[in-house]
Amino acid sequence: MLKNGYGGKILRINLTERQYEIEPLDKKWIRDVIGGRAANTKRLFEELDPTCDPLSPENLLIFGVGPLTGSILPSSSYFIVTAKSPMTGILGDSAAGGQFGAEMKLTGFDQIIITGKSPVLLYLKISNEGVEFIECPELRHQTIVATTHSIRKSHHDYSIQVAAIGPAGENQVLYSTIVSSGNRVNGRTGMGAVMGSKNIKALAVKGRGILNYADSLGFYDEVKLMKEKIRNHGEYQKRYNLGTTMLMSDLNGVGILPTKHFQDGICDYLDEISGEKLAQKFKVKNKACFNCNLHCSRYYVCNEFEAEGPEYETLCSFTSKIGNDDLTFALEMNTYLNQMGLDSVSTSEVIAWIMECQEKKLLQPSDIGNIDLSWGNIDGIRKIVELITFRKGIGDKLAMGAYKFSKQFSEEAQKLVLQVKGLDIINGDPRGIKAYGLTYAIASRGGDHLRAEPFFELTNREDESLKRFGTIEAAHRLSEEGKAALVYYSEKIALLTDSLTMCKNIGLCMDVLSFETTSKLLNFCTGINYTPQYLEEIMTKSVDLQHTLNKKFGLNRKDDTLPERFLMESLPRGPTKDSLVDIDKMVDEYYSLHKWK
Repeated sequence: MLKNGYGGKILRINLTERQYEIEPLDKKWIRDVIGGRAANTKRLFEELDPTCDPLSPENLLIFGVGPLTGSILPSSSYFIVTAKSPMTGILGDSAAGGQFGAEMKLTGFDQIIITGKSPVLLYLKISNEGVEFIECPELRHQTIVATTHSIRKSHHDYSIQVAAIGPAGENQVLYSTIVSSGNRVNGRTGMGAVMGSKNIKALAVKGRGILNYADSLGFYDEVKLMKEKIRNHGEYQKRYNLGTTMLMSDLNGVGILPTKHFQDGICDYLDEISGEKLAQKFKVKNKACFNCNLHCSRYYVCNEFEAEGPEYETLCSFTSKIGNDDLTFALEMNTYLNQMGLDSVSTSEVIAWIMECQEKKLLQPSDIGNIDLSWGNIDGIRKIVELITFRKGIGDKLAMGAYKFSKQFSEEAQKLVLQVKGLDIINGDPRGIKAYGLTYAIASRGGDHLRAEPFFELTNREDESLKRFGTIEAAHRLSEEGKAALVYYSEKIALLTDSLTMCKNIGLCMDVLSFETTSKLLNFCTGINYTPQYLEEIMTKSVDLQHTLNKKFGLNRKDDTLPERFLMESLPRGPTKDSLVDIDKMVDEYYSLHKWK
């Protein structure tokens, strides 16, 4: 039986020996990291040889949940997958919501740590008692939905939760994904490739546990307040209607919607590809992660394609970023990517980078298998994505990602890859959101916003900004003043949500989670005395640990920067015109706050 938030057990699986061990979770060890991402990172730091090949049997693949995962707290259904990234060679991890994390929690395992490599394709059936190693040659090159259906059918149990890879993961495309609940994606840093390298097609979890709380009534009362705070939030209805696709219009309105590979920040055909258009024409119902009261996800039907999503990153990736005004094609790509197991951001960066390079005569169609990738060329895009998925022809090289592939071309072409530390940046132009730009630069997994998600800079909440960060400018997106302090704060709240585990769209972007509220939730749930001050202290130490781990992987201060485009090229029009990023200034201030050298 589960006790006070934690399952209390660690599951270690050795694929090479086809053996597993169950060990107790050390209460002292977990107290300083809470769970989820912070715990996974600590495990990687303590147990991984930093020199190992990410696709070798020696790499660790860790699935982790937190003390609030699967509880009555809304949006607390996330799980974290961590390993050394094959995409970047540094700390890699990715989070996903849905149902898998809540079901994993009921098995009693707070972490599942996988090492070695199976000689044949198999999936792992995990229950409270342990592991079944089930060979599954029939699932090779099956889609993720087909794999999920097959596993559930074979066990006559459709409540089993499955996290699987598609053909891209089996073929070890460096930016391949793990997908659970049919469409919930652990997308960044290539965790699907690590899973594929170990010959694991899927993890199937079915638990029998019961969640217990140290103070059930106290926890219930605090959760009730959180539910009300979410429901009464000014953006609740907008997020319910559009989810993250609301950002298409929002970012276009301030001139930072990535268009033609960040050459422009305004898309002239926005009305044809917006979240509003998607909701009006193709959405058939809302969907939600386990026990969430926001229901921000969408299910669509479009021609012969139907699926959940897309989230903003995929919608932008396959519309404005690549010069495509056909919304139906973006929905087709969302379905394909999620079933084949490809990260939409890195896939679209390969495509958009080639498009810009072909436009500027830095690449020729002959360099990519005589495929014409002019802006919005749907047939060319479709072909390239298929070749990448199965590593056929030029797709074998493109499966390395734009950054690695670009090394065979001119320095000018290489500079056009929009990445940090080898990870392609997300779809928000840092020239108009300076705290996000700083976040991309310092993020421990590469060009990413989720390490801090400093949404606060878009709120114009001047009084709150002055109170929290000592200046009103932290609430202004074009200012660089106060942004180091904002990121220094928000990265700890972001890590806190990933450690509980909770959704950042609610906990961080809607600003409903703080050290004070988290302290109450954890105390009522676990019975462990977590003060707000102690939570901030251990989150700071965990950020420091990530930094130290990446130094072991070979990173240094010069890697905390942005692509040249954002430092030297201004946008041609709109509200963000003429704005550039002084990244060195902000990074220096950020390092000073951490007392890093």
